[in-house]
Amino acid sequence: MKFISTCENDTKELAKKIAKKLKPNDFIAFFGGMGMGKTTFTRHLAKALGFEGEASSPTFAIINEYSGGRLNVYHFDMYRIEGWEDLFSCGFFDYKESGGVIAAEWSENIEAALPENHIKITITRIDDQTREISVEGLEL
Repeated sequence: MKFISTCENDTKELAKKIAKKLKPNDFIAFFGGMGMGKTTFTRHLAKALGFEGEASSPTFAIINEYSGGRLNVYHFDMYRIEGWEDLFSCGFFDYKESGGVIAAEWSENIEAALPENHIKITITRIDDQTREISVEGLEL
């Protein structure tokens, strides 16, 4: 399914719809370039699942954990991940069966490690304000 987001509120509403459908151990693989809104989408997803803090980009930490809601969210930034050794050293595989939801930005860097039944969200820039958001692997 493809959605058009013309503002952050559109992205927020889509994240809320997706959050309602998520179950333990779901894996969301984000694809899209720099500045597409992957972190913004994840921030709204975490809030829709009940996280009360402020979600932020895990660029330097590689992972941020958002807990306290219906499902915990494990927010990975795979931008600097270069192979299996990096995935093992950041604890990636320990989170896959944690009972929470993994939201992995820059999933193009870890395609070989993605679970078979992942949810793929691709965000493409149309213009400064508008994004096309494609969702695969989840019926909305």
